[in-house]
Amino acid sequence: MTVGTKIFGVDGALRDAIKFAAPDRSGPEHASTLRTLNAFAVDIISIPNVEDLFWYVAQNVVGRLNFVDCVIYRADAEETTLTQAAALGEKNPYGRTIINPLRIPFGQGITGQVAETRAPIVVDDLLKDQNYIPDTRPARSEICVPLVSQGKLVGVIDSEHPQIAAFGAAELEVLTTVAAMTSAKLELLAEVERSNQRYRDLVQSHAQLTTETSNRKALETELFNVRKLEAIGRLTGGFAHGFNNLLTVIAGNLELIGADPAAPHSWDCLVDAKNAADRGARLIRDMLAFAQKLHLDPKIVDVNALVRAACEENSRSLSRDVALELAADPWPIEVDPGAAEMALVNLMMNARDAMPDGGRLTISTENVVRDLLDDEVCPIDCPPGRYVRLSVSDQGAGIAEDARQRIFDPFFTTKQVGDGTGLGLSMVQGFVRQSGGAVRVRPNTPEGTVFDLFFPIVSRRSDGSVRANG
Repeated sequence: MTVGTKIFGVDGALRDAIKFAAPDRSGPEHASTLRTLNAFAVDIISIPNVEDLFWYVAQNVVGRLNFVDCVIYRADAEETTLTQAAALGEKNPYGRTIINPLRIPFGQGITGQVAETRAPIVVDDLLKDQNYIPDTRPARSEICVPLVSQGKLVGVIDSEHPQIAAFGAAELEVLTTVAAMTSAKLELLAEVERSNQRYRDLVQSHAQLTTETSNRKALETELFNVRKLEAIGRLTGGFAHGFNNLLTVIAGNLELIGADPAAPHSWDCLVDAKNAADRGARLIRDMLAFAQKLHLDPKIVDVNALVRAACEENSRSLSRDVALELAADPWPIEVDPGAAEMALVNLMMNARDAMPDGGRLTISTENVVRDLLDDEVCPIDCPPGRYVRLSVSDQGAGIAEDARQRIFDPFFTTKQVGDGTGLGLSMVQGFVRQSGGAVRVRPNTPEGTVFDLFFPIVSRRSDGSVRANG
């Protein structure tokens, strides 16, 4: 005899139990069954795990429904074997401890058949059933129902009786309802376990991410310190070497003058000593610009006029024409004119040296606006506002990526020995930053390099004063 039902949850299973209780089923026994199922529906909410659920069903539900005994089997994950998980009656004389739990393969015996077919079975006379596996105390009738959760067979509930035909339709309906309620709770427990596992995975992922972030920050800090020490070492080493050479020139020439002040070459020695001192002063000034400690005398200037003056004064040194692409009406900027021209000349000479075989040298100016989320127009270290962009571009071979990361380092140069100190670009960057702006280097199209200098603009107030980035 088999019965199939569709269960939607614990409440649905309890409603089915009430529906199964036909009007002609009355009396104390029927009322006791409903009270037991109702108590199960209430208590099932607080059952914390599968083991406690099976023992509760065996002892507090089936045990109170006038079944002589009860054995609950749990299926393995592969759905191949049933293992005794809870029991009531003579088959469980040790409380909640099962000695040598019985294992039944799917398909073997009545219990294994229920597990394989997922259909409940009622056997009136076990001695006439070839699937019956005799126990130490053979029974005469048996009832067995499956436990199905989320489409998987998770176990079976089995009960035997010493009398023939001890189980009928009423017992099958009740035990099927108990199985449905148990299966519904198993689904809830499985969902709780999945939620707990997801939470544990998130905690583990967060801990791993936190560790990786901490390690990355530590590595970044260590790398920054190493690079800082390297830069300081290169800076001090280059400065000491360059300044020592200049002092050697000055001391040597002064020694020659001191040996014979009236000698014809004394004047030349004095000139050489003065030139070396001037170079030392420029070296100190470049170092101060790199450190953003240069003494500046900012004034409001027209960047176009600054560009034209620098090109005119250095036309002979450039030894080529310069293409000017200047904004029609550039916004005013406030910079030290001398330092700004020196920075521009540095970039112009670098552009000239990058094109030994000729090429186009272009200087352009443009008014630009950086929005809050715009990193394309201006570098990210420029706060939102209005800027004047001064660009110097060449059509040379370009700058290698590894060198591009170091071009602003002091004393770094790709030129031959004696052709440059390596302080030009570091001075440019230091001056622009000290003026409140930023420097960007990018590839030219189709070849070459572009250096962009961004200067914040100033605007005049009603009283005639000015404010930056107005």
